[in-house]
Amino acid sequence: MKFRGKIIDVACLNHFSRVVTTISKLTKTCVLRLTPDNLFFVLSGKVANGGVSMWCELSQANFFDEYQIEGVSPEDNEICLEVAPENLSRALKTVQNAKAVKVKLTKKHCPCLTIAAELPTLSSIGRIVTHDVPVDVIPRRLWHEFKEPSMPDFDVSIFLPHLKTMKNVVDRMKNLSNFLVIEASQNGQMNLKIETDLVSVTTHFKDLGNPPWGRASQSRNPDTMAEARVDIRRLQQFLMGQQVQPSKAMCNIVHHKVVHLILLHEDMSLQYFIPAVVQSG
Repeated sequence: MKFRGKIIDVACLNHFSRVVTTISKLTKTCVLRLTPDNLFFVLSGKVANGGVSMWCELSQANFFDEYQIEGVSPEDNEICLEVAPENLSRALKTVQNAKAVKVKLTKKHCPCLTIAAELPTLSSIGRIVTHDVPVDVIPRRLWHEFKEPSMPDFDVSIFLPHLKTMKNVVDRMKNLSNFLVIEASQNGQMNLKIETDLVSVTTHFKDLGNPPWGRASQSRNPDTMAEARVDIRRLQQFLMGQQVQPSKAMCNIVHHKVVHLILLHEDMSLQYFIPAVVQSG
């Protein structure tokens, strides 16, 4: 099992760093899946993390100038590593001005992703900074847990409002309640609502537009709202972490079941699933 990659372009390095920082805001640990063409950051929706799941896909050719992988076998040419994205993010932030950054799977006291950066210097003597980020190698028998999640059979799909605006609204609502209802329709309307014994607050967005999936129920009245009640902290995590300016941001809602958030950039995509919470009492 071998992996090595090299990033020379500073813009690519900074973009990769921003993606990893975004992931680090969403989860303390995740699986980094390496294949010949792509890198994936994966969180499978287990009860331990509140049922939240995540799938982030990067095309390696858009980030790496050199990229070589030898997986566990010729048939299974992949490597799956459990990693703390915060550690990876911290290492990448310290090398943002590097002339070149090498990433390599190494065996130190434990398996590591070793990040070696050649930093600019005024003298003729090169300066190399090295970070070892500990990882756990995921055995082949567990890989089935880290496959791409299937697109839910949603009731409504809608483009999100500007993420900064949405974040400001959710931040204010979090001071009033632990739960938030997201509701949306196929005519471009979305509402964010909280209701407690003391207060009821709704923020309305309209004319957001709906993605042309052609999958939302054709028999459904476009004015009918689909809704899901979610843990407001999960949504806030997603909005707080956005270092990547997506070209498209979308939300799919399965009524009373799940909120599926999608960010698209030309060279990466991020999917985040937040399960609905049943109202007690």
